[in-house]
Amino acid sequence: MLFKKYFLRRQFQKRLIENEVHRIVSQKEIKTVGIITTEEISKWINVKGEVEKILNLKDVKMYSFRPQNKNSNKYFSEKDFNWQGNIYKTDFKSFIDEPFDLLIGYFNKNNLFLESSVLQSNASFKVGISGVNQELYDIEIAETPIETERFFLELKKYLIIIRKLKN
Repeated sequence: MLFKKYFLRRQFQKRLIENEVHRIVSQKEIKTVGIITTEEISKWINVKGEVEKILNLKDVKMYSFRPQNKNSNKYFSEKDFNWQGNIYKTDFKSFIDEPFDLLIGYFNKNNLFLESSVLQSNASFKVGISGVNQELYDIEIAETPIETERFFLELKKYLIIIRKLKN
């Protein structure tokens, strides 16, 4: 597993550089949302429900990372990535390939698999909690995951300012 993480880290760094060069941020209004979080956070906080309530959006999909591979929908693990960092779990790959208007990386600890998922996402606008990896996101919000309502109220404020969300 140590070798796999080494190769994944190298591939991640390459993709990060490519992403920086080729990234184009969409100006269109947000209608679809994807959320990537951890099992630990999703166990205690209804992140999807908060997004739907505060941002007033209905087309929200979510995947959570869990360290152990327990074959289940809406969860992914280390085992779903190959040595090159590509995702081969078909339903999770479909989620990552979906062109969401907004992707929310709702986690506050560095994790190669979570960060790689955000990086590989085809979402046109990416937002996350600050302190993880500023190169992944178009906007970072300085908040802890436990302060869900404050995070999403702050996000809503910024999205209205940049005209990606109607008031």
